Amino acid sequence: PQRHAARAPKEGAPRARLTMQWHADTVISREHRRRRPMPKRQGNNPKRRIVPAGALSPAVLARIEEKARYCGNAHHKRKPADYGFHPPVNPRPHKSLCDGGRSVKLGEARALFREGVRRGMVSAVPEDGLPKHVWAVDREGRAYEAKLGRSSRYHGYELGGDDEAMRRWVIERWRA
Repeated sequence: PQRHAARAPKEGAPRARLTMQWHADTVISREHRRRRPMPKRQGNNPKRRIVPAGALSPAVLARIEEKARYCGNAHHKRKPADYGFHPPVNPRPHKSLCDGGRSVKLGEARALFREGVRRGMVSAVPEDGLPKHVWAVDREGRAYEAKLGRSSRYHGYELGGDDEAMRRWVIERWRA
């Protein structure tokens, strides 16, 4: 393989020797790059970890429950039920559907969301903020993830597919 030296650093900047290897057989044309399938979601995202059991005080959980609102999102809905989306429904093919297995009514989704917060099934909570994620499991054993959007509003979707490990972990923690 050929090696090319990186540009010399600006004057006064620390000197570093950088080299770049260039392999002709790994160069991908622009057309091929555009057609590559979307990569699977990374399973090692630290923002998607449930805080340890008992890590958050009841006061913090009560504050989260008071400030956070579950509203849903038409991008994750096949059956809009009683959500009142305008336009009524607009599922995206690459988005997880919260109603893939069954239609989840808004009241049930909000109750699951509140129960997830009460049980501490949340990601890390920034000081005076809201967790990025809240998890819950319904009576049939389906695991859901709610994600923080704009204005303290969450939307959710069922975990499955390439989130299998996270789905199992959420169910295990919920039952503990």
